[in-house]
Amino acid sequence: MANNVEVRVADLADIEDPGCREFSIGDGDWPFRGFVVREGDTVYAYQNFCVHAGHPLNWKPDSFLTPDKDAIICSSHGAMFRIDDGSCIGGPCRGQALRKVAVEIRDGEVFVTAPDSL
Repeated sequence: MANNVEVRVADLADIEDPGCREFSIGDGDWPFRGFVVREGDTVYAYQNFCVHAGHPLNWKPDSFLTPDKDAIICSSHGAMFRIDDGSCIGGPCRGQALRKVAVEIRDGEVFVTAPDSL
């Protein structure tokens, strides 16, 4: 059974603005994989899982945003999601949303709380 675990992702200053950083919680074959998105002093966090295709959103490390950095994009089929709430705004997953992950900034560091496995 999965337990919620808090992990430090990075210093806020080390994440581009706007930009992303991946994280993983847990070991073994099925760790929980996610990412954070920074917009100014605000950070959002989501599970790295496309609700349409059922696989990770990115092909390249820390690469989750459209070229103009206005939305999250699935690298395999182009579905787009709003940064602030993870709602699908384009592509085959309209009406669905990415799974949010609890995120907090403390003393300039980004922390997330999520399950330690799927």
